[in-house]
Amino acid sequence: MHSDLAKLLDAGRINQAVAGRLDQLAPGKFCLHKAWGAGKVIDWDLPAKKVTIDFEQSTGQVMDLQFAIQRTEPLDNGDFRAKKVEQLEELRALAKSDSVALVIHLLESHGGTMSVDALERELTGGVVSAADFRKWWDAAKRALRDSKRVIVPTRRTEPLSLRAGDLSPADALVSDFEQARDLRTMLKALEAITVDMSLFRQDPQALQRLLVGINESAAKSVRIALGPALELLSARDELIKAFKDIDLPPESLRLSDLLASEENRLSDALTALSSGRQRAIYEQFPNAFGDRWVDVLTHIFDKVGSRGVAEIAKLLEERGHLKILETHLISALARRSLGTDALIWVCRERNGTASNVFSGEVGACILNLLETDHLSDGPRKTTRLQTLLSEDKNLLGDIVGHMDVNEARNFGRRLMECPVFSDLDRKSLLARVIKARPETGELVAGHGAKKEQELVVSWHSLEKKKAELDDIIRNRIPQNTKDIAIARDYGDLRENFEYKSSKDQQKYLGNRKAELQRDIARARGTDFKGVDPSMVNIGTHVELITEDGKQAAYTVLGAWDSDPEKAELSYLSELGASLLHKKPGDSVQVRDPITEVTHTYTVQSITAVNP
Repeated sequence: MHSDLAKLLDAGRINQAVAGRLDQLAPGKFCLHKAWGAGKVIDWDLPAKKVTIDFEQSTGQVMDLQFAIQRTEPLDNGDFRAKKVEQLEELRALAKSDSVALVIHLLESHGGTMSVDALERELTGGVVSAADFRKWWDAAKRALRDSKRVIVPTRRTEPLSLRAGDLSPADALVSDFEQARDLRTMLKALEAITVDMSLFRQDPQALQRLLVGINESAAKSVRIALGPALELLSARDELIKAFKDIDLPPESLRLSDLLASEENRLSDALTALSSGRQRAIYEQFPNAFGDRWVDVLTHIFDKVGSRGVAEIAKLLEERGHLKILETHLISALARRSLGTDALIWVCRERNGTASNVFSGEVGACILNLLETDHLSDGPRKTTRLQTLLSEDKNLLGDIVGHMDVNEARNFGRRLMECPVFSDLDRKSLLARVIKARPETGELVAGHGAKKEQELVVSWHSLEKKKAELDDIIRNRIPQNTKDIAIARDYGDLRENFEYKSSKDQQKYLGNRKAELQRDIARARGTDFKGVDPSMVNIGTHVELITEDGKQAAYTVLGAWDSDPEKAELSYLSELGASLLHKKPGDSVQVRDPITEVTHTYTVQSITAVNP
């Protein structure tokens, strides 16, 4: 204790507790102020109750003693922040010679954990120059990961953490896995382990501990995160294969068992996984489903994303089951039920693996998907398909090349009337069709002079579109601009998920705004009053019947009025267009949206929605 305080204590003028707190502000001691940073006490005047402190941001600061007690906290002489005050040159030298030791010292002074942003604020300007920090930190991160003494997060928003105890390199890697807060972080830790698997040959106990941890984590996560759980088990199995003398404990959760028990959830779970991981999991399907494995794969083929589509096709081709996939795809094309990812794969592989599947049906299926998506609310799901149609200069020619003359003309007419494309894009696409099939030219001879097709819409749907456009312009775009600015401040844009997500949202909002403005400009509102019910028109209710007495009823409304639950159809939809201008007694082909089976119906009666 400082001699001045000892005298006051002996005289009974202060008690032990006060003397202890005052001693923390004695000359030569260090303290921390929220605004001025770390500081060293230079002098004090106890009778006047004043103390003088040299802070990082304010030297020679004279403070009231009571105020200093309230606004500062003591620092040990060995604290990193204390050393910045008196031993700054030593810290600068350490930053150049041993970045790992520097960061460990800093973490120890902050309770063993701190964010990357906090670390940057602590080091830049004083220890490492602001201009050199990013380069220095990139090198420091690599060194820290190699040292296995600090847990370095994959995302900047996650904290750095000092590993507790003196761990072996293998134990340190397992510790990363055990301290992971979620399955994604566990998978990252597991990836790091696969890079340094040789460490576990000298430490098999650490490997066994890891296997137990993987099994427990996967089992707990099956219900809420099936995809990452499958990925975790698949990565575990690859790890075991690398060690011939290590077997999976009998009580462990098997990947094949999990696949079999969660068959109905597999398509959604697998979509987000990488191509390599999906392939490894698909190779377990024979073990999981026995003789049914090919049928299960073809069933989920169009539901597992673009990566899954490609990997399933490769696997079935390698195993000699491509014919089964071809049969499945040809049937789906005929029923117009093939989805975006599978269609894109068929188009790209039309001269290769999918040559026996590619036909004129592909063109009808593409337009059907684009129109349906265009008429639905929410984010576009067929943007990649539309981009492929525009960028693949030979695709349309190959499609109409598989059609007879009448089919090619009908396809050209439908393409000409498709509301998805801008007038310029439509002309470009039609030119490709005409180049491949000149006999379709008369369909578009006068098309260039026509205005973009008018859309007949209900007043309610028109107001809904206007409200969405107003919300995008007034609220969502300004908020997105703020989100981008905030995300940019998180740092390193290459690893900044929030920034990339905000930029993707910016692109979507811009495209959606342009699309809404174009559609609203083409729209003509109506209340469907006074529609002629002698034939199916926009604004009529149609009752249909088959030869065996099966009945169906639909209401044909405006371009944006589709509601399957109420059997309300847009006149631009496939079924709505086929019903238009039909009269009582006429026949029409109707595809059941649930079973995908096509039935022939006869128009029984037609009534106006708003007489």
